[in-house]
Amino acid sequence: MPELPEVETTLKGIRPWLVGQQIEVVNVFNHAMRWPIPTAVYDLVGQQICEVRRRAKYLLIQLSNHSHLILHLGMSGVIRVLEHDEVYAKHDHFELILNNGKSLRLNDPRRFGCVLLADDKDINQHPLLSQLGPEPLSETFDGRWLKQLAKNRKVAVKNFIMNNHTVVGVGNIYAAESLFLAGIRPDKKASSISLKKYHELADVIKKVLSRAIAVGGTTLKDFKDAEGKPGYFKQALNVYGRAGEVCVQCDATINNIIIGQRASCYCPNCQK
Repeated sequence: MPELPEVETTLKGIRPWLVGQQIEVVNVFNHAMRWPIPTAVYDLVGQQICEVRRRAKYLLIQLSNHSHLILHLGMSGVIRVLEHDEVYAKHDHFELILNNGKSLRLNDPRRFGCVLLADDKDINQHPLLSQLGPEPLSETFDGRWLKQLAKNRKVAVKNFIMNNHTVVGVGNIYAAESLFLAGIRPDKKASSISLKKYHELADVIKKVLSRAIAVGGTTLKDFKDAEGKPGYFKQALNVYGRAGEVCVQCDATINNIIIGQRASCYCPNCQK
């Protein structure tokens, strides 16, 4: 699944081609996504794109009529900017053709992504966005925030930091890597971790996500950025997907346990 660095990479790739452009054509080739693509998207013809930004894993396209397109990549989606006459690919489901001759296309083989239209002037109050936690790279997110939310929480710390109410965008890959670098076992109770350790964990999360964004995300299965290029963070993974291999910091063997139905790799020596 594309995680926050992959979505941020997509945003950086598409934004320069979209902002200030006018929508000339809207094509929906398959309405049956995670939620049906609303027919009202056809009314966007003639609207100007004012801004494109990200909230968690959602891409928000602000339009001149104060509406927003909400896009999500789901499990396998890719959003790319192409020449408008580029041959269509299998699983291209949604397209905006712009007055600069470019086409924004969503390709999603598993159709778990979404294309929604919101009339809200305050998009942050939309039901999909209103209950989200802070952005991990923001000043709001720090160790004190984590410690405060973790009070009396018996849930495993890995599940705790992967919860979008705690902080957005810390998926399975980056949670595993951050906990390794902070020296915390993924199955440790969230409430049992000290404030000092939470400060360390918050700092590590910021660094891990920033590094992943800088190299274009993580290539797992079929993720490609807006230009069709893979990410390269996978080359730097310390524990994720390395069960049975030797730890990069010691001679211990990387273990794998199941937490919340997800595989969780960790080093039994480096993570306590």
